[in-house]
Amino acid sequence: MTPSALTKLYEALGDLSPNDQLLIEKAFQRAEAAHAGQKRKSGEPYFIHPIAVAQILAEMKLDAESVAAGLLHDVVEDCDITVSELRQEFGKGVATIVDGVSKLKNLVDNKAKTGASDNELEYFRKMLLAMGDDVRVIIVKLADRLHNMRTLDFMPVAKQRKKAQETLDIFAPLANRLGIWQIKWELEDLSFRYLNSEPYFSILRGLDERRSVREAYMQKVITKLREALDTGGIAKATITGRPKHIYSIFKKMERKKVPLAQIYDVRAVRVIVDDVPQCYQALGVVHNLWKPIPGEFDDYVAVPKDNFYRSLHTAVIDDEGKHIEVQIRTWQMHEDAEYGIAAHWRYKEGNTKQRDEAFEQRLSYLRRLMEFGPNIEDAATFVDTMRSEVFQDRVYVFSPKGDIFDLPIGSTPIDFAYHVHTDIGHRCRGAKIGGRIVNLTHTLKTGDQIEILTAKRGGPSLDWLNPDLGYVHTARAREKIKNWFRKLDREKNISTGREVVEYELKRLSLEYLAFDDIATAMGNYKVDDFLALVGAGDITGANIANKLLERETQEREAHQKSTLETLAEQGITATPKLDTPASGIQIMGAGGMLVHFAQCCSPMPGDEIIGYVTRGRGVTVHRRDCHNIQAQNETERFIDVSWGNATVEGRYAVPLEIMAYDREGLLRDISTVIADEKVNISRVAVSTKQHMAKVQMTMEITSFQQLTRILSKIERIKNVVEARRRHMA
Repeated sequence: MTPSALTKLYEALGDLSPNDQLLIEKAFQRAEAAHAGQKRKSGEPYFIHPIAVAQILAEMKLDAESVAAGLLHDVVEDCDITVSELRQEFGKGVATIVDGVSKLKNLVDNKAKTGASDNELEYFRKMLLAMGDDVRVIIVKLADRLHNMRTLDFMPVAKQRKKAQETLDIFAPLANRLGIWQIKWELEDLSFRYLNSEPYFSILRGLDERRSVREAYMQKVITKLREALDTGGIAKATITGRPKHIYSIFKKMERKKVPLAQIYDVRAVRVIVDDVPQCYQALGVVHNLWKPIPGEFDDYVAVPKDNFYRSLHTAVIDDEGKHIEVQIRTWQMHEDAEYGIAAHWRYKEGNTKQRDEAFEQRLSYLRRLMEFGPNIEDAATFVDTMRSEVFQDRVYVFSPKGDIFDLPIGSTPIDFAYHVHTDIGHRCRGAKIGGRIVNLTHTLKTGDQIEILTAKRGGPSLDWLNPDLGYVHTARAREKIKNWFRKLDREKNISTGREVVEYELKRLSLEYLAFDDIATAMGNYKVDDFLALVGAGDITGANIANKLLERETQEREAHQKSTLETLAEQGITATPKLDTPASGIQIMGAGGMLVHFAQCCSPMPGDEIIGYVTRGRGVTVHRRDCHNIQAQNETERFIDVSWGNATVEGRYAVPLEIMAYDREGLLRDISTVIADEKVNISRVAVSTKQHMAKVQMTMEITSFQQLTRILSKIERIKNVVEARRRHMA
């Protein structure tokens, strides 16, 4: 007798050919036998999981090979069955999907890596790259993750949170990019439940308390809208209340900073009609029936979203003054919206050629999004790039000819130029939006019509790779810029790299550091190899500053440990360095001492520092290279000090010197840049000589990263010649 679970699969799939039915039945029996005796954390038979995964795929109307693969997706990893055996028994298609899913779950532990976190990142990298081979691998994996999230209650709390965060960061956005709304919203809600249970259940209770009132109101709205559509000649329209999911409600509450009671689009209806002309006809009926809210209409039929979502969206105010969201779409649009790329397998009839072309268009789009992936070997960089560029929402801009281009939010004209063509990116020198010239750091917005101004020849600037300057947002553009510099002559790259490093050290007053020490700190490079990488843009000035700060912290900790051990050998008991909350300075062997920062050298986090015991004033902290401290002969007053937790939360006075051609508004522009960083200016002095202005100011900053960012922005100000940290004698 056919098991009831197998019958449910057949019912969900609908009409099946005898061969497809036989394939699924064989897979069912093979998986059931393979998992015999295995248990889940809940104590239930393990085979319940493959059945559930296959059921999810069947309800999405995927093909028989995908459903069979769903039943068999764990047999290679958990049972004594090989991919070769599956290929012989079930064919190449099923074996390929199972092999793809298994490879994602069976990464070899590489001891050379730093730990499990790297393995997890490599897992995500391989999963995302698998999308370019056979998209069914990812759909089966999403179904697998969905059922695991539905049964997460039986896992330890720590693992629940870990899986929920992975799901919210990777799997839900991936489902969204594939257009599979049915899986996307459920993954988000389930993740939200385990990550933020209090607001989750609070919203759930709020929705339940208002359910009867809301349902009665929605029925009244649907009845009135149906009568208006009938009168308007659209008698066959299907109208339903559209559920608003808990996570999306929470995100809107956060974004608008309002309580649940003020989230109006909990009231929403969906209208499904037969064809596109009826969509616009129905829109006219809705706007004639209720007052449309200005700025709340989106036409995703004429301009689909980047995941090929199509629908008309509008918001209206009804006779009672309540807001209602209305979606209008055709049945095919509805299938595409709910099931995304998986809808390809749902269509049993109709224009096969058109359906295949649409499917290939989707696959081509996904591969284009990820074309840079194989070139990024570092798993962490790859996953971060995918999060920021593939999973985030997009902006839609127009070329001068009216062609539509979609880019990640945060993109600039340079990103657009490289998106259009590599050579246009290399030769980009300016941009116009709506006919007006804008900065190359301008953030593009949906609807912008952008024109790139190019030079006849030339290449990109290394400044474009400086994250502090904001020229480039996308990994696609960054990789193309780096490739341009990599192709330059090695000697030229070394020369350029030397200039970059010298410039960075000079503006940070770190000239005393040797190039070979920096090259070693950056990755045990030979000096010329290191400089060549800097000149090619693979290592930026910001990378160097961050690494030097990290090395300083490590050396400080090692020095503290060594000093304590030496004192212990001499029979001297010393307490560890204690934080002095007011200053964030750690003092060897003493706590609670009054601490001052020396005004002569204004030390900041990352500097090598030393304490000097001053009579009646406690400890004065100097930079070790300070001229005043080096002139002191009373070495018994020196005391070891180091930076404490204040490198995170504290603020430190840092003197700057800015040289610029004098002009009206110069100081205002400099102050604006610093204010935008939420940094306080404690002192300013300006002197002028022969049309040159010298601005000396003291800022209160938190880190080297913030300092380098501010210096970079100041140097982009008109008429500024140089901005550097001032080394005071």
